[in-house]
Amino acid sequence: MKADTHPDYHIINVKMTDGTVVQMKSTWGNEGDQLALDIDPSAHPAWTGGGTKLLDTGGRVSKFKNKYAGLGF
Repeated sequence: MKADTHPDYHIINVKMTDGTVVQMKSTWGNEGDQLALDIDPSAHPAWTGGGTKLLDTGGRVSKFKNKYAGLGF
């Protein structure tokens, strides 16, 4: 293997949206730097199953449901 091809892998502090700080290994920044997240697993609807709503612009969802009503959608 070639020398110096991989980035430095070190421990950083990651600040979650609720203010908690966890230590993780990363190639981001330098040893001991703090990365503040805007979205994390405690706040993102993909992980929390949050209340995202489907917007029906121009009746597209209604048209789809009517077109494929017999298939059980």
